[in-house]
Amino acid sequence: MMNRELKNRLHRDYLKVYRISELIGNGIFLLLIVAYLIIALWKDWTLIPVWISAAVLVLLFILFTWLIPTVKYARFRYELFEEELEIEKGLIFISNVLVPMVRVQHVEIGSGPLMRKFGLASVSVVTAATTHQIVGIKREEAESLKRRIGQLARVEEADE
Repeated sequence: MMNRELKNRLHRDYLKVYRISELIGNGIFLLLIVAYLIIALWKDWTLIPVWISAAVLVLLFILFTWLIPTVKYARFRYELFEEELEIEKGLIFISNVLVPMVRVQHVEIGSGPLMRKFGLASVSVVTAATTHQIVGIKREEAESLKRRIGQLARVEEADE
């Protein structure tokens, strides 16, 4: 097999969605820290858990709100060919997956509230073994990809 270049990437707005969802999680963690701080000051407990939790929060904020989304965005690529879908992704270990069209059982599109706000969707390609996802592409592109995969999967089945 020749080495093909994968051209399709996630939409840039996916970074915003990822970061907003992480900020929500970090905000909840911050509220828990503040709640403990208030109770600790009221009950005269030690503040060591507050300092440890605050340090962990800062670390999580840096990692999951800035670094990981940037790397995920930069490393995720996909391309749809006549006989397979190729997906390349990873943070430290890069995986390259070929999904043969003859193995595709069905294709789904989904999007949560944040993804819908930014006009994004995810495409899930389901095989007997697993589900492969392309998360963070424009809704129109997701619809088109879903239809094209569906057509290619049916053509392959009809040829057997």
